[in-house]
Amino acid sequence: MTYVIHAYDYPNSLDKRMATRSDHLDYVRKLKANGQFILGGALLDEAGQMMGSMLMLTLDTDDQLQEYLRTDPYIVQGVWEKIDVKPFRQAEV
Repeated sequence: MTYVIHAYDYPNSLDKRMATRSDHLDYVRKLKANGQFILGGALLDEAGQMMGSMLMLTLDTDDQLQEYLRTDPYIVQGVWEKIDVKPFRQAEV
């Protein structure tokens, strides 16, 4: 199943985000190496500052999704306040 994940930072957490960023990117690189990461990046506010993230992941089981939600460094380190996960089906056009 493919999932789109929108994750929104806690207010005033840019310093924590930046301190955790390299661990998060290393984690995502492992997902990419496993063929699970499709697309992702930072969500920006009106001023162009990072205020969250979007990821598109392909995971085989709900257990893999739950494992991701327990282990991404931005989650573990308390960068993201709200996480919205939705199944995604790409349109055939």
